Amino acid sequence: MPLSPYWLRDNCPCPECRDPRNGQKLFQITDLPEDLAIVERDERDGRLAVLWSDGHRSRYPLEWLDAEDTGGTGGTGDGRSEAGKRLWAAADFAAGLPEADWAAYLADPAERAAVLGAVLRSGFAVLRGVPAVEGQVLDVARTFGYVRETNYGRLFDVRVEADPNNLAFTSAAIAPHSDNPYRDPVPTLQLLHCLDNSAVGGDSGLVDGFRAAAQLRAEDPAAFAVLTRTLVPFVFRDRATELRADRPLIELDALGRIREVRFNNRSISTLRLPAAELDAFYAAYRRFAAVTLRPELRLDFRLGPGDCLVFDNVRLLHARTAFEPPAGDGTGGSRHLQGCYADLDSLASSLAVLNRRAAALDTIAGYFEGEGAAEYLGEAVTLAEHMLQAGALARAAGAPDHLVAAALLHDVGHLGPSGPSSGEERVTGLELMAGRDNRHSDTGADWLAQWFGPEVTEPVRLHVAAKRYLCTAEPGYRARLSEASEYTLRVQGGPMTEEQAAAFAALPGAADAVAVRRWDEEAKDADAATPGFDHFRPLLAALMR
Repeated sequence: MPLSPYWLRDNCPCPECRDPRNGQKLFQITDLPEDLAIVERDERDGRLAVLWSDGHRSRYPLEWLDAEDTGGTGGTGDGRSEAGKRLWAAADFAAGLPEADWAAYLADPAERAAVLGAVLRSGFAVLRGVPAVEGQVLDVARTFGYVRETNYGRLFDVRVEADPNNLAFTSAAIAPHSDNPYRDPVPTLQLLHCLDNSAVGGDSGLVDGFRAAAQLRAEDPAAFAVLTRTLVPFVFRDRATELRADRPLIELDALGRIREVRFNNRSISTLRLPAAELDAFYAAYRRFAAVTLRPELRLDFRLGPGDCLVFDNVRLLHARTAFEPPAGDGTGGSRHLQGCYADLDSLASSLAVLNRRAAALDTIAGYFEGEGAAEYLGEAVTLAEHMLQAGALARAAGAPDHLVAAALLHDVGHLGPSGPSSGEERVTGLELMAGRDNRHSDTGADWLAQWFGPEVTEPVRLHVAAKRYLCTAEPGYRARLSEASEYTLRVQGGPMTEEQAAAFAALPGAADAVAVRRWDEEAKDADAATPGFDHFRPLLAALMR
């Protein structure tokens, strides 16, 4: 297939070109020669090998080269435009809102991913059972990102105030709107946590601003175009604040897709345009406002104490029905929400990490379910059963999580995994049983280092050396080895010398490696109850980088 040389070289994955820890490039585009060209190319073993005219060599997975475009030619890209969203009307949630229990959200990475995914795709989600205590909304925001501090503070109270500087702090009805359109950048997420809602009225409402804008585009393309190109001065002033941002009501990306909606009649200041342009703007503005007020687009629901609404503030318009304020004598119901702002990029980052970890865990699980289900090097259990038993023994012994993970994963190198940019021959445990040291501890540790820190990988790396050490340092240890373990001991170098044992014992990770080694030797009971891999998934997910 034809390839652009500069594009291909700019995406070289080797450690000379990219930092293996974060993927950042280690060169400037101007560092590449003017006459860069491919001298040789060879496809084999699922990879394209390239020799460049400046002598550099690159290797690319063919799967990566064949991946479909997701950005500039019509894909979802960063997921922030309408192309990456589920546009909705109220009836689409007849079966219920996207919601989750707070405890489950905290405990289960899959539940958290579902909630964050709903915010990105549908624009909102509700967490139920969040402790109805002041300041808790900040803790909710910290589960996926960072609080965005504004002139309202890190946290603001939505309740009736004696001297309000914002309509939100009254009991009046509020039409669908976005918050803080006078900021650049505008806070892209808002959280509202209900502490009390005993008042009559005060229900919440949401309108999908992207759906409303798309509706306007379909019904009146000319009005839509006016609202995308007219800069509107959004302004907020009080005694301590003066804010202004000139932005269109409907903002598009470079491909013409809806990316942001800013809609707040209370904050629009005076436009200074020729009369004809003003007439066109106000006609389009009124048309769009009417669309946002259509009953079929508005989703109404009531927040109760402990409910926390998280929503996209540059997409959804939020609203409120009027409510009866507390009576002067202190009787009557009240409504008190606490809110804060955050940003979508942090939420999207948290979701991407959760999905990346889930994919990594699926990959690891695949080894347990595939070749790991085969016979384990002459023992009475399979390799998967052996590793699962080792992990279970570590957990039963009260070992810290990183050691449970190391015990669980210590022999994954026998299955021949390779890193994302490795082109080395795949070596499995069968090589060890044929008399060739497959260095599975190093292979496994290097592979696991994609996701785990040294607290997990180093006990894996050293667990073979720990067997050789124990055979020297602990009388009677070697005699307790199984026949297969005795055989692999000899292939792996036999017992250490006294000098080697002393050097091993001085290593920072020696004690952890010895602990893993002992569980390794115990985990060969064909009659033992063995938990499945899913039993360890939450523990592994919490340890992943």
